[in-house]
Amino acid sequence: MLKHRLSKTVCLITFILFYITGTAQTYYMLVGTYDSPKSEGIYVYEFDSKAGIASAISHIKTSNPSYLAVSPEQKFVYAVNENADSTGKGGQVSSFSFNKKAGTLFFLGSQSSEGNHPCYISVDKSNRWVFAGNYSSGNLSVLPVNKYGKLSKSIQVIQHEGSGADTIRQKTPHVHGIFLKKKSSYVYVTDLGTDKIMIYYQNNKNGKLYPSKLKYVSVSTGGGPRHLDFHPKGKFVYLLNELSGSVSVFRDWGNGKLEEIQTHSSLPLTYKGKAGAADIHVSADGKFLYASNRAGANSIAIFSIEQKTGTITLVGHQYTEGEAPRNFNFDPTGKFLLVANQNSDEIVVFRRDVHTGLLTDTNNRIKVGKPVCIKWINVK
Repeated sequence: MLKHRLSKTVCLITFILFYITGTAQTYYMLVGTYDSPKSEGIYVYEFDSKAGIASAISHIKTSNPSYLAVSPEQKFVYAVNENADSTGKGGQVSSFSFNKKAGTLFFLGSQSSEGNHPCYISVDKSNRWVFAGNYSSGNLSVLPVNKYGKLSKSIQVIQHEGSGADTIRQKTPHVHGIFLKKKSSYVYVTDLGTDKIMIYYQNNKNGKLYPSKLKYVSVSTGGGPRHLDFHPKGKFVYLLNELSGSVSVFRDWGNGKLEEIQTHSSLPLTYKGKAGAADIHVSADGKFLYASNRAGANSIAIFSIEQKTGTITLVGHQYTEGEAPRNFNFDPTGKFLLVANQNSDEIVVFRRDVHTGLLTDTNNRIKVGKPVCIKWINVK
């Protein structure tokens, strides 16, 4: 009897150790890139979230997949093909199935994004509709997707109008992000060219977007709204302005109404150069906010978040150990933050202190040409 109990105990301990050290700490990391001599599509890596080390698994050729979206059940991957032509409809959107056993992508097909230089793509929670934002042509499109992940021709194209104060960067509208709020039908679209966050309501039956009652909220003149993220409690929205390098904090009243309550620079205090903010993310626990700065700053700004008011306080800056930190992302455990340095052709892995929010360079590097987007898929 004692031997039987000991055997069961050993088996239990072995199972726990395997769970802790095994596949539960391993994920697939997908990297979107710009075409270059060192890159030619989407790259798949296996990422060990205990050691912070990535191993190359596969890649698939597709033109300029600068932004990716993963379907809710993680069976499909959608990518923009950030191209343009003289017709104003040179961009495309591509879909892929993902094989979790092999870690490989299979091309399913492409459709027109109905504009030039699509730079952002989102998929709704039902995996029935994909949204593509075209930067150069200042519009967005809604594309149906079937249960097999294949895209159909767009059913709606929304053209933005207007301009901004920057006569070089804001002559026309520039859609830069499409963000779907969880547990809601509201969709926020950042327009760098018009200094507005357009607010839409999605009809869940036909997939189309309709202007909300508020329609839009304006940001600071010449700010250039680029990306935003939501607080996990759903009460606050954090917007990164590319041209001013600032973070705008909004209270989200839950009915499509946003109220700006704070603006804070994301640039290092001693930096006097040009702003070039790129990406923004809130940690899963809602305690910290991170924002990337390109141009000469090449840094990640780290803010703490006051939980009751949603306001932010600067904690510090982390040099990205490379040039032009475009997109960055937390690994699924939240222990690491990975930064895609576009112009230095590598992803830098930082360890994240979950208590202070501060970052430490692990000296782990992932060599890939022109990395600009990082997404995750569970191994199982």
